[in-house]
Amino acid sequence: MEDGERFVPEETPVAFSYAGSTHAVMMATPADLEDFATGFSLTEGIIAGLGEIEAIEVVAEDKGIDLQIRLADASNDALVARRRHMAGPVGCGLCGIESIEQAVRVTPSVRSSALTLSEDEIVEAVHLLNGGQPLHRTTRAVHGAGFYVPGKGLVAVREDVGRHNALDKLVGAARRAGHDGGAGAVIVTSRVSVEMVQKTAIVGSPFIIAISAPTALAIRTAEEAGMTLVALVRGDEFEIFTGAGRIASGARRKVGSG
Repeated sequence: MEDGERFVPEETPVAFSYAGSTHAVMMATPADLEDFATGFSLTEGIIAGLGEIEAIEVVAEDKGIDLQIRLADASNDALVARRRHMAGPVGCGLCGIESIEQAVRVTPSVRSSALTLSEDEIVEAVHLLNGGQPLHRTTRAVHGAGFYVPGKGLVAVREDVGRHNALDKLVGAARRAGHDGGAGAVIVTSRVSVEMVQKTAIVGSPFIIAISAPTALAIRTAEEAGMTLVALVRGDEFEIFTGAGRIASGARRKVGSG
């Protein structure tokens, strides 16, 4: 056995605070924190647009980071009312959820997007993401999420120890940079759970493309939202689970309906 060195990623508690009250705490990589605050606020339905955030302050504390997010008055009042409604007994074991129906929220439709991708563009997008993750290249221990626009390549990439965090950071980065969600595809290095599909729909993208496999609920949710779900991308091979009509030149391997 030989001594050696290895780079590992940092992981720290990151709190999301609105009007002085902590809403949630995530274990996350302490980078791209304003993107994280913005993306989390969007994907959790706390805000509908960037104009509802008046300021974000990153406050370093002894054992973590507090993201203090100041909302416009109307948005803050809505959040306070939401918290008041959430208070009390929980019926199914999820914080703030009173029924199973509430646990699976409505996913926005992305059917109106005219975006299509070729088979080669799908392969290119994943290849670019694989090469565009400096933290993963160094540590082999984080997830990545990228936004691919045909003709432009990856216009944003974010990394985090948590796959949901990486996607939230990407959503925030894409929105803050002014990218039209319907004009590009979300690429992720992780498996595709229903939350990943929901976050992709919230940013407005009709494509989620993943290196790993999807869950059954993720497939059903993507189908209902009119989203194309491509997964298990390996080299130039991939599987299409929903929305094959958005892919030019046919499907290399189609699984399920779509």
